[in-house]
This record gives sequence, structure tokens and C-alpha cells, in this order.
Amino acid sequence: MSRTLAIVNQKGGVGKTTTSVNLSASLASFGRRVLMVDMDAQGNATMGSGIDKNALEETVLDVLTGEADINRVICRCESGNFDVLPANSDLTAAEVELLNVANKESRLFYALSRVRDRYDYIIVDCPPALSMLTINALTASHGVIIPMQCEYYALEGLSALMETIQQINKVINPHLKIEGILRTMYDPRNSLTNEVTTQLRKHFGDKVYRVYIPRNVRLAEAPSYGEPAIVYDKHSKGSLAYIGLAGEIINRHRAEARQAMSA
Repeated sequence: MSRTLAIVNQKGGVGKTTTSVNLSASLASFGRRVLMVDMDAQGNATMGSGIDKNALEETVLDVLTGEADINRVICRCESGNFDVLPANSDLTAAEVELLNVANKESRLFYALSRVRDRYDYIIVDCPPALSMLTINALTASHGVIIPMQCEYYALEGLSALMETIQQINKVINPHLKIEGILRTMYDPRNSLTNEVTTQLRKHFGDKVYRVYIPRNVRLAEAPSYGEPAIVYDKHSKGSLAYIGLAGEIINRHRAEARQAMSA
């Protein structure tokens, strides 16, 4: 079964785009068919996949507004072996463009329904705001992955995000659930890091991924070369962490499928 996972946190700089690109490439390295959807007007996930956002004639905005067929807009990240529904600064107009569109919160859901059967995983990179674009991503998704740094203010912001997810679950998408909490830019030597991890495990239990993403120069360098880190330097600590995350996600889904079959 195809799974759509939204990478969400309204706080910027927590590793959403890095996670979207590298998780997509890592899942593909396990032989999974992957589509990454860039829902951020900065277009960083698009550029990080080796696609020139400034040369695009059509983007995810055209798909959301019904101006373009999704099949025509999807590009290929050749180095990472996954497909991309790209974005650029045109997406800043999305809030206004979608105002008068019917079912505006479900536009991505309907677009993805046309291609969902072609993919094992659809990974959606969300903007750093709880906007209509983020609501579209949550409406279209089965699960939410929340990347977060282990800092005090990160815990505060998490409560607002949880409320939004619960509202979407109640009103629009009853299948939506928290897939996992991903600790990013992790430094185990920091006492606050360990305290926040303890709090996360207390509140979310096994929803906190065992794998964490360390601070890593290679992860920061890779986007400037238009490659996922696991292509740029597959032996770096950051790359190995994302490969481990993909393995953990696949294993969780296998276990869920086994439970469903035996129920």
C-alpha cells in the first residue's frame, strides 16, 4: 500500500527539507518507488534534488490550481532515483490562488490520487508555517513525521502542531496520525538534548524514532551540489543516519501490515 508522509514543523531550520530529500533517496535505495512533493515556496527540496527551480515552466502550484496535469509536472532526481513534484517562488501566490478554488484544502489529495498507485512512498516537504499548503499536505497524508531539535522552545511549538494535526484528523482526514518524531541536529553530549529526549519518550513513547540525525557537515554541503547527502557522501554519519531512518520506517510498516493480516 502506498503511504504519504508529510514532513511538518512550523518552526524553520529544523531539517524538514534535509529530511525530505534524504529520506526520499534512502527509501529509494531500499528499492522503494518514491515521489517527493515540494510544498515550500523556497524550492529548496527541488534544488537539493538537482532540479533548477528557476527553469521550471510548471510547478506544484499549477497542479494545485488545476492549470496543469500532475503527470506533466513531475520531474526526476536522477542521482537519488526518485521523482519530484517541484516548487519555486511562484508558490508564494498559493494562498491567494486557492481562495476561490473548490475544496481548497484537498487539492493535493486529489492530485496525488492520480499517481498514488505508482509509488510506495510519497514524501511531502512542508513550509515552516501552518498555512493552507501545510493543511493540503496533512489532508493528503497518512502520517506525519515531525523533525525537531532537542531544545526547550521546540517542545513549546510542538503543542500547537499537535492541535492542528488533531483538528485535521477530526474534521478532514480521519486516517491522519503521528508517524514519528525525528530528532535532528542531535548532540548526545548536550545535557538539554538528553532531557528533551526523555520528555519526548515520556509523551510519545515509541513514536520517537530510535534513529537520530546528528549534526553533520556533509548534510549541509550536499544541497549546493544538487544531490542528496547519501549520493554526495554515502559513508558520512548524516547519510548513514537517514538510511537507518528509512530502514526503521520500512520495518515499522512491515510490522503494522503483519498485525493487520493476523487481526
